[in-house]
Amino acid sequence: MKKFLIGTVAVIAVSMTVPAFAADLGARGYTKAPPYVAQAYNYWTGFYIGGHLGGAFSSDNNFNGLVSNNNNDGRFLGGVQVGADYQFAQNWVVGIEGQYSWLGNNNSVIFPGGFIYTNNQRAIGSVTGRVGFAWGPALLYAKGGYAFSDNSESLSLLGTPVAFTLDSGHRDGYTVGAGLEYMFAPNWSAKIEYQYYNFGDTRFVTPTALAPFGSFTNDDHTVKVGLNYRINWGNLAPARY
Repeated sequence: MKKFLIGTVAVIAVSMTVPAFAADLGARGYTKAPPYVAQAYNYWTGFYIGGHLGGAFSSDNNFNGLVSNNNNDGRFLGGVQVGADYQFAQNWVVGIEGQYSWLGNNNSVIFPGGFIYTNNQRAIGSVTGRVGFAWGPALLYAKGGYAFSDNSESLSLLGTPVAFTLDSGHRDGYTVGAGLEYMFAPNWSAKIEYQYYNFGDTRFVTPTALAPFGSFTNDDHTVKVGLNYRINWGNLAPARY
């Protein structure tokens, strides 16, 4: 009985001591978990290099409507591009691009009297800025800037070369366009693009027999599909697919 009483007193003493010790420690504070912040992924900032294929079509507005051999026919084009983009404010992209396209075929005009003018436009190129709106791996953009044309021209009369002069050059001009680009795999994107090139109006000064026929506009409407390999800058977050 004595041992039972001593054990009972010990249990009561411990039960009274533990709450008092807990009270001395004070209440534990509650720490709220930080809010979830979605990580922004940067798809477009970096360099790229690639190639393209497509077609070019000239306007049918040359020499007062004279019929040309293949002036408005489609011509094959193929080329390369290189550029850099910068993505900011999550959805906006600005960049610069250089592009060069080789052209097939050439344009010829047969004048009354037997004169044949041939404009062999071998290639067109451009240096443009572009601005676009991105949502994830897709980018819708517009572009514009300087354009140049690689021309080789000749004039003949009944098969004999004839010297000629024009009132202005038509190798330098401007270009505008728009396109849609999609990043389908890490570092790889594909695009479809329309681009218009204009190199100005030109008319013959000599031979004088051709001056009355008016001017011609050297321009090109192009449609291209392309593929780019992209290299991100520095420590940017990788694209997620």
